Amino acid sequence: MTPQELKNSILQLAIQGKLVEQRPEEGTAKELFVRIQEEKLRLIAEKKIKKEKPLPEITEDEKTFDIPESWMWVRWGDLSESIQYGYNAPAQSTGRIKMVRISDIQEGKVLWETVPFCNIQEDEIPNYLLKKNDILFARTGGTVGKSYLVKDVPNESIYAGYLIRTRYSESLCPEYMKYFMESSLYWTQLKNGTIATAQPNCNGKTLSKMVLPLPPLAEQKRIVAKIEELLPYIDRYEQAWSKLEQFNSRFPEDMKKSLLQYAIQGKLVEQRPEEGTAEELFARIQEEKQRLIAEKKIKREKPLPEITEDEKLFDIPESWKWVRVGDIFAHNTGKAMNSTAKKVDKPGSVKRFITTSNLYWNSFDLSSVKEMFFSDDELERCTVTKGDLLMCEGGAYYGRTAIWNYDYDICFQNHVHRLRPYQAVTLLFFYHLFYFYKSMNMMNAKGTAMPGLSSQTLHQMVVPLPPLSEQKRIVEKLEQLLPLCERLK
Repeated sequence: MTPQELKNSILQLAIQGKLVEQRPEEGTAKELFVRIQEEKLRLIAEKKIKKEKPLPEITEDEKTFDIPESWMWVRWGDLSESIQYGYNAPAQSTGRIKMVRISDIQEGKVLWETVPFCNIQEDEIPNYLLKKNDILFARTGGTVGKSYLVKDVPNESIYAGYLIRTRYSESLCPEYMKYFMESSLYWTQLKNGTIATAQPNCNGKTLSKMVLPLPPLAEQKRIVAKIEELLPYIDRYEQAWSKLEQFNSRFPEDMKKSLLQYAIQGKLVEQRPEEGTAEELFARIQEEKQRLIAEKKIKREKPLPEITEDEKLFDIPESWKWVRVGDIFAHNTGKAMNSTAKKVDKPGSVKRFITTSNLYWNSFDLSSVKEMFFSDDELERCTVTKGDLLMCEGGAYYGRTAIWNYDYDICFQNHVHRLRPYQAVTLLFFYHLFYFYKSMNMMNAKGTAMPGLSSQTLHQMVVPLPPLSEQKRIVEKLEQLLPLCERLK
């Protein structure tokens, strides 16, 4: 149950006469209603309020629940002395009098310090003056139906045209009237009476015809006291509920991060001596790298610096090894975007290519793929082949990684990194590793407004390397567990 649902339940119990007990010595609502009608007749005779047409009798269908015998179903218009629309005038920084607008009422309070002024004829002011215990009612727009009980008026003020003021007998408890205007019965009637236009609106007639259960005055006050006794508990419940909601919303992603952390720290599956060591795997990778250099398929690079103890982000098993990305992947970015026109001075062709906007976490959106001219000598550097790992270089999505698993090749632009393993590794292990690094801000991307992952930063990034067979077992375990995290969402 949400905090609002809990509050709604309490209000429903209140207007059904189930929140406090009935006391015979407090009289009946019928006696109270008679006094209110006598008072209205006196005010009409004194020409302080206008006589209005009688409202229709309340039908049995309008009585949506049972109420105590000492209560009475009444219409709002029979209790009110007036239902008055506000004054239409431009808001000004200075003027004759302050004018409260819908926008000045926030979270049940009038922001008096920001209420603007307006100009109004002196003889019209009494018709629109706000008094303590008036209820203001928003009659149009997104806040239609919301109400505000005027508890004090620190400055002489009127109210604007998109508000309706309802004023009622002093023989009623204003807080009870306001709590009714927060109940589901009120909102149901309001919805049924709201005119469905581009800007939903509700008029004074709808408010006047609303039915409400009327208790004796003393019971109204006891109901209000009980509600206000319970409200702090609702607030405390809301705080606890909000924390639980936040926890629940974070839990699947937090669980995923925990699983990935266990995976890249060697804690998700056991180590098996018969699978060899990462040192042996690393040696084979370096042998393959040297072979590719000897065959002039890749260029010789400067040796990467030794990994310091400070760069080792966490403890790993003895059979694992800390390495740099550039030690195990051939790495480069693609071609800068330019004109798609064919260059006549170089042989080549126009090719489809992917950008950062096509690259998502382990997926690609290829619904819109651009084309650009690539010379023949650019193609090897700027072509993606099945089994390559791609990563976004900059912007909000730097580090976003995906594996190209399509059976055809495609080119890529310079804001995308291509990582091609020198020798077979389990690419999904490194995909999950990069996802974890990015989620934990461990990629050392630079820049403030638009962070970026430079080629040098990625090339020298330190990552843990498990034995190949263990990489595969880690990925198999993650594929069992990660879907459970998704289902929790």
